[in-house]
Amino acid sequence: MSKVDSLLREPLINGVDKTYGKITEDIVRNTEGNPPKDWWIAFGFALAGLLLYVIAVSWTIFKGIGVWGLQKTVNWAWDITNFVWWVGIGHAGTLISAVLLLFKQKWRTGINRAAEAMTIFAVICAGQFPLIHMGRIWQGFFIFPYANTRGPLWVNFNSPLLWDVFAISTYFTVSCLFWYSGLMPDFGTIRDKAKTAKRKKLYNLLSFGWRGTAIQWSRFESLSLVLAGLSTPLVLSVHSVVSFDFATSVIPGWHTTIFPPYFVAGAIFSGFAMVQTLMLITRKVQKLEDYITIAHIESMNKVIVLTGSIVGIAYITELFIAWYSGYLYEQYAFYNRAFGDYWWAYWSMMTCNVLSPQLFWFKKFRRSIFVSFIMSIFVNVGMWFERFVIIVTSLHKDFLVSSWNYFTPTWVDMSIFIGSLGLFFTCFLLFTRIFPVIAIAEVKAIFSSISEAAQVKAKKEGSH
Repeated sequence: MSKVDSLLREPLINGVDKTYGKITEDIVRNTEGNPPKDWWIAFGFALAGLLLYVIAVSWTIFKGIGVWGLQKTVNWAWDITNFVWWVGIGHAGTLISAVLLLFKQKWRTGINRAAEAMTIFAVICAGQFPLIHMGRIWQGFFIFPYANTRGPLWVNFNSPLLWDVFAISTYFTVSCLFWYSGLMPDFGTIRDKAKTAKRKKLYNLLSFGWRGTAIQWSRFESLSLVLAGLSTPLVLSVHSVVSFDFATSVIPGWHTTIFPPYFVAGAIFSGFAMVQTLMLITRKVQKLEDYITIAHIESMNKVIVLTGSIVGIAYITELFIAWYSGYLYEQYAFYNRAFGDYWWAYWSMMTCNVLSPQLFWFKKFRRSIFVSFIMSIFVNVGMWFERFVIIVTSLHKDFLVSSWNYFTPTWVDMSIFIGSLGLFFTCFLLFTRIFPVIAIAEVKAIFSSISEAAQVKAKKEGSH
């Protein structure tokens, strides 16, 4: 950001009393002392959800996946719906951190740290579902192509389900490296401010002895660019591979080439919405309004309306191609989605994903905290329904009328989903207490350019 740009654009840091020391104090204080009452209440609800998750998964493993609502016809349902939904949410962290870093978008600095953490926790939640869906979870090691003494017993490399394993594990590994390497300078800052020997020792260990020398900063910046370069293709590849679970089949409604770009746009759409939800709450609870500004919220909403419009075009394209193909089974699949037994899910998806984000064409709504929060919830509800509609409505009425069935989830299905939210928020709340939610070093870099711009502006005003 040049000096001229800083004068013309809305500042990304508010407050007239800001100094480098004040920035450090504002961000680090949330990792010190006892958590506030609101944090304990939220953490209690998250732990309750996590306990429900442990109970439901344990019951599934003990009794088998027959305790779910699956049948012969609908053999994929809430499990894969939740898997794709969580992978989608994990997309935005890499996009914000890697792609926006490469494009030198400065507004990422207020939200990239929490987005990166969200990616890791969402992928952890997503990775649970394919394992649980196996039924015999102790056989999970068979998905890895390890050398064995059982003869020619190898995984099926032609299966897109195996591609998921490699794509998501790679994505998770690179995301962890990117997230943790960005934390090291901030761990060094917290260590230097620590008032107890125990805290100083802990953060010195976490920072790998960071000293902030010129050579360390040079290597840090080089590493950030390398990891961003590695992460950027993953933004496109991971959800494309997940879409192949459906696109490589011959089931009407799934066998389509639009799925890879359609799933990627939907993943970015839902991921940005979840980042918006988390950051609006964190901004209020941790009193970070000066660092997560209305400008950040408006930029996020611009991405949401863009990706929401792309998703809407994908929906319309699917309907058009089904009609244009003249293939009766494909046409019926989409007619059944809109007007069949699950019409309520389809129209919930259309309302939340296509219609509601159009409010963000108006600046008043883009800059409204209340509207942004409600819309972020709507988007994630709509994206969950999208995955449900794609999976269940394409399966519950297949080629044989005698096998048509209606899927109804059981308490175990619902408990595992609610419990996965508990797992996610437990991890995120612990993150907000141990790690700085905002990247201190990157915010200070922005503050440097703003300070220089303020000096230039003051000189100009003084000359007049």
